[in-house]
Amino acid sequence: MEKATFAAGCFWGVEDDFMNVPGVAATRVGYTGGRTENPTYGDVCGHSTGHAEAVEITFDPGQISYERLLDLFWECHDPTQLNRQGPDLGDQYRSAIFYHSEEQRQAAEASRERLDRSGRLRRSIVTEIVPAAVFWEAEAYHQKYHLKQGGGCGF
Repeated sequence: MEKATFAAGCFWGVEDDFMNVPGVAATRVGYTGGRTENPTYGDVCGHSTGHAEAVEITFDPGQISYERLLDLFWECHDPTQLNRQGPDLGDQYRSAIFYHSEEQRQAAEASRERLDRSGRLRRSIVTEIVPAAVFWEAEAYHQKYHLKQGGGCGF
């Protein structure tokens, strides 16, 4: 099993998009890329920690490739919006790929470059590609939020 970590706006919808993809063994939402330890949802929303709302994905590379997960990541949000997705505004909603290996970094950069050159987007991609940092699991009520609430979306 391998891990992939993506930030693409509110983590509820991003988790929903990935949790039922064949080859994805587990998902969990949390906070990463910030400066403080053990941040809470309130801390992160207060814009003082630097964390992004993110989804950590455990996947079987024999069933789904990291490159395919990147494709799904680009499809699930607008990577040209800086520090926002739709009505959600703030640095915690930034678009970011947190890579876990040099191979993931290279794949993410190549994927971003292909999408940027494709002409499908009207603006340039602002997605950060940065090393994975400590992933702080979000509070229990955030986990599988859409599933618990009977809503959501997905691929």
